[in-house]
Amino acid sequence: MKYIDEFRDKGLIYRIINQIKREANDLDTLTIMEVCGTHTMSSYRYGIRELLPSNIRLVSGPGCPVCVSPITYIDKSIAFSDKKDIIITTFGDMFRVPGSVSSLEREKAKGKDIRIVYSPMDSLEIAKQNGDRKVLFLGIGFETTAPLVAATIIQANREGIRNYLVLSSHKTIPEPMQVLLDDNGLEIHGFLCPGHVSTIIGSLPYQFIPDRYKISCVIAGFEPFDILKAILMVIRQVKSKRFSVEIEYSRVVKPEGNRVALRYINEVFERCDAEWRGLGTIPKSGLRIREVYKRFDAEKEIYIEIKEGKGVKGCLCGDILKGKIEPYECSLFSIQCIPDNPLGPCMVSSEGTCAAYYRFSVK
Repeated sequence: MKYIDEFRDKGLIYRIINQIKREANDLDTLTIMEVCGTHTMSSYRYGIRELLPSNIRLVSGPGCPVCVSPITYIDKSIAFSDKKDIIITTFGDMFRVPGSVSSLEREKAKGKDIRIVYSPMDSLEIAKQNGDRKVLFLGIGFETTAPLVAATIIQANREGIRNYLVLSSHKTIPEPMQVLLDDNGLEIHGFLCPGHVSTIIGSLPYQFIPDRYKISCVIAGFEPFDILKAILMVIRQVKSKRFSVEIEYSRVVKPEGNRVALRYINEVFERCDAEWRGLGTIPKSGLRIREVYKRFDAEKEIYIEIKEGKGVKGCLCGDILKGKIEPYECSLFSIQCIPDNPLGPCMVSSEGTCAAYYRFSVK
């Protein structure tokens, strides 16, 4: 198949649904986690959960970069925006995420110079155009966006641009998957591994999961056929008890990943412990800027001080990110927490579980 409409063909979809029903008929409840937020959005958008047999359960995981960013990162971003000589640049999803007492959106309304960009390179251009001010890009995301940010730092260094900074909160995906598997309160039988991340890192970093935990991993694309075929592949692994990392999204993902992108990441970043919303601090799951590029590291170049942040009382984004509960089980959902007034990041991001559930499931 070459074209998107082929991956959305109703006849093909119903044929694979019938295959899933036949093969899952003799199974107990099977819980499959969508690690990626785009999978969550797609599964709600296309009603995939409703099409599956009752013993196949999809749950969302910590694959939304905005959602897993801790409140301290939001508070730091706002603290940097208080500096008069700084322009803050950010992706749109981060703009509305609430911190302890404010958000970037509210701070912009107060007159702070905070700009939404569509690429880290846009931030570099803004830095070139504003040589008398510092331009600070909010670097969030997983292995997918890290190469792009790394490229801006390499270019800024090559061109001698001195006023470009990054506040890095980049994270890596395999480590939280291990944390979830070690959580005795969770029962996961298979993972739909993230397609975008896997385009960069390949399939090999997930190999410890079938080797150590005897859990199925399938790297899936984002169209309805992709997701359903990946679910069928998980079911077949479980039934055969032959666990491995399979690539459904083979038109994009290769086992070795993207070597050029990985080279960019490794040149600019090094591993560090990182705080994840809902999951706590996970060793070696973050990417910080290497010492050789420290003049582009906002935290090393500019001192700020923030108080310990506190989220909205009653917000259960942390449990939602671990797949422990569904959005409707949070008492704030759709009552106080709505897209026009998000109280937690899962309602803000376009990849957030609460935003997806609200958009496609709330009538």
